[in-house]
Amino acid sequence: MQSIFLFLSAVCGLTGVAMGAFGAHGLKAILSIEMMAVYKTAVDYQMWHALGLGLIAIFRQQFPEAKYLKFAGWLMFVGILLFSGSLYLLAILNAKWLGMITPIGGVCFLLAWVYVLLFAYTSRSLEAKTDS
Repeated sequence: MQSIFLFLSAVCGLTGVAMGAFGAHGLKAILSIEMMAVYKTAVDYQMWHALGLGLIAIFRQQFPEAKYLKFAGWLMFVGILLFSGSLYLLAILNAKWLGMITPIGGVCFLLAWVYVLLFAYTSRSLEAKTDS
């Protein structure tokens, strides 16, 4: 596969739109206002991080050996699965124990963005060395 992160970005974007539509049209009458807010948070984070995966895919084409980007991409994908996935299930099944999984996904998101930051910092310092 040419770009796993572009593929995952597209899958996560597609399923994010589908889950958003399902929530807006199929669950609105079923879920409480509180659980709809939880569900919407899952959709929002999934969509933003699907876009993040797309950006990582673009940068990986320019810097295919960048380990920080590879780590960031996998952490972002796992974050979507754990964070958004647990919130979807929490809202639909009302299984409160799933709320314990959500922070693990949140930590994955944070670490993914730290790796993007590290990539940006190290690639900038490499640029500065080659310019002088």
